[in-house]
Amino acid sequence: MTEPVQLQNLIGGRWREGRGGTTAASVNPAEPELVVASGTAADAGDLDDAVIAARAAAADWSRTPAHERGAVLVRAAAVVEAAAGEWGPELAQEEGKTRAEAIGEVLRAAHILRYHGQDADREAGEVFASPRRGERILVTRRPMGVVGVITPFNFPIAIPAWKIAPALTYGNTVVWKPAGTVPLLATRLAEALVDAGLPDGVLNLLIGNGAIGAAISERADVDAVTFTGSTGVGRRIAASGALRGVSVQAEMGGKNAAVVLGDADIELAVDQVLAGAFRSTGQKCTATSRLIVTDDIAADFLSLLGERVQDLRVGNPMEEDTDLGPVITADARQSIQKGVDTALTQGARRIVGGIAYDDGELATGYYVPPTVLELSSNAPDLWRDELFGPVLAVRRAANADQAFAMAADSEFGLSAAVFTQDLTRALQAVEELDVGVLHINSESAGADPHVPFGGAKKSGLGPNEQGRAAREFFTHTSTVYLRGGRAGL
Repeated sequence: MTEPVQLQNLIGGRWREGRGGTTAASVNPAEPELVVASGTAADAGDLDDAVIAARAAAADWSRTPAHERGAVLVRAAAVVEAAAGEWGPELAQEEGKTRAEAIGEVLRAAHILRYHGQDADREAGEVFASPRRGERILVTRRPMGVVGVITPFNFPIAIPAWKIAPALTYGNTVVWKPAGTVPLLATRLAEALVDAGLPDGVLNLLIGNGAIGAAISERADVDAVTFTGSTGVGRRIAASGALRGVSVQAEMGGKNAAVVLGDADIELAVDQVLAGAFRSTGQKCTATSRLIVTDDIAADFLSLLGERVQDLRVGNPMEEDTDLGPVITADARQSIQKGVDTALTQGARRIVGGIAYDDGELATGYYVPPTVLELSSNAPDLWRDELFGPVLAVRRAANADQAFAMAADSEFGLSAAVFTQDLTRALQAVEELDVGVLHINSESAGADPHVPFGGAKKSGLGPNEQGRAAREFFTHTSTVYLRGGRAGL
């Protein structure tokens, strides 16, 4: 990529410049002087036009047979899949994850589109017996209408795909505002859907700052809002939706624990904790950010983990041997380092990392060293606060019961991982850990499109995402009492 890609908004089937008068741009977090894509940001007038277009397209799209709607998504999946070799490197340059992870994410978006594109082949409602002769009770599903979609930076094509695909397949129209740091991959996904034959106005893309997302969530003519991002913003959107009587789906923060018990396969556990904590530079809502190890294996486990983390290569995500790229912005880097410094001040023991890069390309780019800190009982901040970076907080537990209690010590409940060969302990984890996603002997990160995804406690609001759970948010039920004439009664 030599020249910045020119960005435009998609409104009512037309690609056009924003009218905001300010520049919307993404920069390469590995080389911040390089602009990846730029254009003119959308403003409130563009949002008005987008919502009007979505509203105008809603009736025809909802009446389109489900198989025809799905066929658009299947064709879009083929477009995305064919472009993975091109869009993956663009994603790596724009967001900072490694080239291999970026290509994998593009392919995952294709998988998600294809899964939801085949929804018409699944059951579409229910039939119940009636207590009255000659009658059946049908429960059918209808689209919500116009859905506002607000997506984060960390999975710039996969997360939008898993929100937009079910919204469309169930007959909704969409007004979408992606994170301002990753507009290029948003544009690529929208292009794929347009190329696949999506009718004008069914998907509208607005490139801009957070004010556009806030405005979408506050509009009376938007029927539902789905959001992934910070806990604070998610709660504000949920409050706004409650005031207007609008459905809100919010996937928010996580402080996910991995519990390694004394009988665990240590090599497996180290591999999986490493992946959970440091893939995508720790910028996953499901990333492993807390580790609890029982005393009987703690010394050996932490020694091996420290060696493995020390061997990770931090560098330009476009280089083949890079394990970790940069975090998304300079502010993110500063915030993460501040959290590490606070923990050290509070008495944490540095196992590996923790010292900011002070020269060379790692200091110029937004790089954070992969860090493992063992906490004292007086270092509560790092145990509770989500840093959203490559930092793992460690504590030791006397036994499994204490380990599970420590894992549960969080206001969040998105995901967790437990490593044990004891079925009884695995079942105990299922009973005691209040999380939306629980992994036994695998990393805390990861989700498949055919099963529900979402958090417990303060990690999520509203119905879960993905799988058949998605229709609980993107549709509402209509109970139909179906009765014929008097014949046979």
